[in-house]
Amino acid sequence: MANENESDALDAIEREAKEYDKDAEIDRILKAFRLDAYAVLDLQPGVPDSDIKVIYRKKSLLIHPDKTKNPQAPEAFDRLKKAQSALLDEKERKHLDECIADARHLLIRQHKYTVDSEELKTDEFLVEWRKKTIEVLVDAEARRRRQMKAKMQEEGREQAKEDAEIAERKRKRQHEKDWEETRDTRINSWRDFQTGGKKKGDGKKKKMKVLG
Repeated sequence: MANENESDALDAIEREAKEYDKDAEIDRILKAFRLDAYAVLDLQPGVPDSDIKVIYRKKSLLIHPDKTKNPQAPEAFDRLKKAQSALLDEKERKHLDECIADARHLLIRQHKYTVDSEELKTDEFLVEWRKKTIEVLVDAEARRRRQMKAKMQEEGREQAKEDAEIAERKRKRQHEKDWEETRDTRINSWRDFQTGGKKKGDGKKKKMKVLG
């Protein structure tokens, strides 16, 4: 009986430890900078696609909403899934890698380091690099949104112009149709006018009396 109680206690401790791991991972994902897919998946740049898939599967199974009661699990799971998709997308990953490289280059230039400087290997530089990467990613995202907004506005203007041209062509077609449909009426009205004019002119002219 004592052995059973000990076993139950150990199982409870293990379950509690697993829940703690799940909550900790969910918290880590939600605190990670969402524009940096590497940070969300807790990976380093240059990692092969195979490792991305392995890590994603491991973490997704850990925090899956069906496997934990944590109310933030769905949001964390969604971010994790988007991060994996971003890193497996060649264009998105290239953009992210370029931003990370730009951040490093900016810091080297700012501090007047060289690519061989020992400072680049310190933890302090890595922390600063992470912060600078966030700045670069934010700027890139803001620029992307401005470009998208400008594109949408331009597309809106083009669409309005196209709609106006379509409406004008429609108006002209309707005008031509109306003109054609009233053609017989206009001809008959003109004939009636001419006929009436001739009848009025057929009467004999009155002779004018000459005064004097």
